[in-house]
Amino acid sequence: MDKPIINESPFPTSPVVPQSLEGSATIQFQCRKGISCWNKCCSNIDISLTPYDILRLSRRLDISTTEFLHQYTFPYEMEMDGIAGVKLKPVENGNACQFMRPEGCDVYADRPTACRYYPVALLSMRRSDEYTDRNAYAMVQEPHCLGHQEPRRLTIDEYRAEQGLVEYDELARGWRQLILKKKSSGPTVGKPSKRSLQLFFLACYDLDRFRTFVASEQFSEVYELPDEELKTILTDDKEMMLFGFRFLRQVMFGEETITMKSDALDKRLARKREQEAQARERDVPTGGE
Repeated sequence: MDKPIINESPFPTSPVVPQSLEGSATIQFQCRKGISCWNKCCSNIDISLTPYDILRLSRRLDISTTEFLHQYTFPYEMEMDGIAGVKLKPVENGNACQFMRPEGCDVYADRPTACRYYPVALLSMRRSDEYTDRNAYAMVQEPHCLGHQEPRRLTIDEYRAEQGLVEYDELARGWRQLILKKKSSGPTVGKPSKRSLQLFFLACYDLDRFRTFVASEQFSEVYELPDEELKTILTDDKEMMLFGFRFLRQVMFGEETITMKSDALDKRLARKREQEAQARERDVPTGGE
């Protein structure tokens, strides 16, 4: 007997037609300039961002991921006291996307995954004894969207290819697997520590600060990477992002794929003792009249 399927999606999917579809399923849809609902979906947004979305958009705007997160996003809890997601921040005192213009999306070539998928919803699924997700899809049908009435038919796989989603999905797969594993593990892995939650946010979303951490003495004291691998990670944004997912699997779930130095714990304890001694010295009164 098959074990139950766990369905999760990091993207807003409501209202979703309650039917799971394969990539070969045919849909009828087209969004085009001139359609009377043009820009309505961008006027009231609820858009979750993947790590690759954040990377693409920050590079498009020529700012750091740290700046992008501060200016264009806000965090939210994916589950109570759990790991965080990131949503696109609407315009001040409104619900419209900051990148919406009368002629359409101002960052269209680098638009987020959720925008590319609409009106299809991605469902990441896995069996309870698996850690590899399987993709399935559903349709989102909102009253304002007239694209469903356009006389164009194509498969979901064709639509995904047209929207550039093959690359986006592949580069977000490691992040989705982390979310699925955390949500399905539940109490078996315990409540994440504050540090692990901070590391999750850093490694997934703030790529530029994570790069600084990987290049730091603090990281090299604990972890050992071949020089060429480290150089590639530090100079290639995509490789850095994928390394972040690998790092989190080790930190959060004990999947050790990054060599840890045998004396790492001793060095960390020695540094902590030194910091504590320095703090005590600062607190010692100097005397005097």
